[in-house]
Amino acid sequence: VIDRAHELLGTPYNGRGATVDQGFDCSGFLVYLFKTEANIRLPRTTTQMHRSSAATVPKEALMPGDAVFFKGNGSGQVSHVGLYIGQGKFIHSPSTGKRVRNDSLNSTYWKKNYTSAKRFHP
Repeated sequence: VIDRAHELLGTPYNGRGATVDQGFDCSGFLVYLFKTEANIRLPRTTTQMHRSSAATVPKEALMPGDAVFFKGNGSGQVSHVGLYIGQGKFIHSPSTGKRVRNDSLNSTYWKKNYTSAKRFHP
């Protein structure tokens, strides 16, 4: 899953996108990765993923492949998800006009908006 995520760096953001050809929104990126690389079906939306029965993981116990969740847009609600890749970094499809990229959980914005993580893989 992580190797494929690295291969997709630079893929354009597309709200509602869930394929390489379409581009990806944040949850579509994870749905695509887990389905194609691990045959694991994830809920389609960030909210559904966050509310799922998958194990919640403390930040200090994050493992590569965990889904990391963020609040944003001033709403206080979970609205973004990325794929943790280790060493405090994650890959995600950020927003309109941007492309799949790496970011650090320790950057000011992401640190402030981090909420939780889930483990969908065994």
